[in-house]
Amino acid sequence: MIKVAWILSGGWEGHQPRQVAEILAEDLRQEHFSVEMFDQLDCLLDVERLPEVDLLVPNWTMGQIGREALTNFVRAVQAGAGVAGLHGGMGDAFRGEPSYQWVVGGQFMAHPGGQIAYSVHMVDTTHAVTRGLSDFTVTTEQYYMLIDPANEILATTQVGSVTMPVAWTKTFGQGRVFYCSLGHSPEIVAMEPVRTLMRRGMAYAARSEKEVNR
Repeated sequence: MIKVAWILSGGWEGHQPRQVAEILAEDLRQEHFSVEMFDQLDCLLDVERLPEVDLLVPNWTMGQIGREALTNFVRAVQAGAGVAGLHGGMGDAFRGEPSYQWVVGGQFMAHPGGQIAYSVHMVDTTHAVTRGLSDFTVTTEQYYMLIDPANEILATTQVGSVTMPVAWTKTFGQGRVFYCSLGHSPEIVAMEPVRTLMRRGMAYAARSEKEVNR
């Protein structure tokens, strides 16, 4: 059965949210999702349609979210909608909203050194998202984040003496969450194996059964 994904794109334009959304949408369609893209958060006020959504993809660096929209987002995930996203579009959205950060499992703090070359290490190569993937090197921002200890870590990097998660999954209520800190530009989102991580992560996070609880 076809699943429904909503991509919510906006916020800081430096992360080129529209271009990133197009890449994510293309991969979701390859995974047989029906994809809708929004440049406003009012869609989260649609309490009739929201329970039918299998996957929410925040792509909204910084910005603000209304109280009702945030409450509906959190409730949707608790009820079983998945959440998946990357870089600042999910990990630095809606600063100052702890309930959102609790769902995500982390919050951006800094990217020391700016654009640098660093290694990404696959911690768990048995997980559906990372199976068969190898360590790789990338030149981009290296995120230092506040992290929920409940996260299941899939990939890490070294930030000085600190082992910092790059990709993780977690559950929130009945919903699955996937996050990848890579993705500063469309070119990074589209490169391998980042693109495979995101494609698998989005598919993994989506509601596991097409059951809508109203």
